[in-house]
Amino acid sequence: MNFKKALIVCLIPAFVISGCGKTTKEEANNTTNQETLAQVSGQGTGQDTEKTESSGTEASSDDESQDAEVSRDLFAMDTYMTLTAYGEHAQEAVDKAAERVEALDALLSTGDENSEIYQLNQKGEATLSEDGGYLVERALELYDKTEGAFDIAIYPVMQAWGFPTQEYHVPDDATLKEKLILADASKVNYDKDTRKISFDRDGMEIDLGGIAKGYTSSQIMQIYQDCGVTSGLVNLGGNVQALGCKTDGSKWKVAIQSPDDTEDYLGILEIENQAVITSGGYERYFEEDGVTYHHIIDPTTGYPADSGLISVTIVSDDGTLADGLSTSLFIMGEEKAAQFWKENSEKFETIMETADGKLYVTEGIADSLTTDMDVTVIHK
Repeated sequence: MNFKKALIVCLIPAFVISGCGKTTKEEANNTTNQETLAQVSGQGTGQDTEKTESSGTEASSDDESQDAEVSRDLFAMDTYMTLTAYGEHAQEAVDKAAERVEALDALLSTGDENSEIYQLNQKGEATLSEDGGYLVERALELYDKTEGAFDIAIYPVMQAWGFPTQEYHVPDDATLKEKLILADASKVNYDKDTRKISFDRDGMEIDLGGIAKGYTSSQIMQIYQDCGVTSGLVNLGGNVQALGCKTDGSKWKVAIQSPDDTEDYLGILEIENQAVITSGGYERYFEEDGVTYHHIIDPTTGYPADSGLISVTIVSDDGTLADGLSTSLFIMGEEKAAQFWKENSEKFETIMETADGKLYVTEGIADSLTTDMDVTVIHK
């Protein structure tokens, strides 16, 4: 079974680069002698690899110390990740961040028999940790806010399609009907004071994977700040979040992959102190009888979302929100997603591509995006 790589390509500085002007695609392609191109697959291979790279950590001057880079690659949450920090405290920050990632992975996994989410799904009730409780609370808020588009109770339906185990197949109508009854986050009972959770229906299960990486990237940003780091970047399998600017004061450049071509991208976005998270049907999919089925399931039908959108990118200073909304807006479709943004424009921006090749960008980031595509700007 062939899989396309799902990625957001991060242009991470290897040397100090002056200027922060907009960059065309041709110029971006010519900067490889000045910047490191970090390419991360959105699909995990099941192989756990870890590598620590650092440059200039023994810098002899204050300027060199501030620019010293520490970068670490690891495999967690079923994806490859890269943690990068700059400055004299970068090594401590990256090490602590890696520990936090591994702890959250162990806590939130649906497949690890020792995780609290696995135990909850088996027993139907639990008292959650602070992390688990916070994520459930945020997830249920998103469920209400998006009118059910974001639904952590979709997990039984995902299992019916074989996405968690990669044993893919199209479920029959009877199975889908049975599983859809369970896919209803309104039947999740959660008390935020005690962090006790239970399900109204036997067989219900939840999956926090739709916001877990976004939450993790935000947690890493907090660790960086606590360690005194003011410039850093994390790429969690295509979920990118930046702390501050690059060490030369210019903004980070994040290239957003084209859903049609893994070797191309929709454009380059300049950011600081923001998360950039993209969802698309190209991330995980399979083919059966000549039909392609992707992993973003519409909770109202139990089938892969067919909203007319093929890629949705969310930009926000809240990684958890960005993660959840990238899926939600993909399911909503362009018109409903645009209206949702207008009602919540103070919290996020979005870039959306439709199946007919149109690119929609909200006004708050229109000037920060460089692209060769024709753009329709969404105004409030």
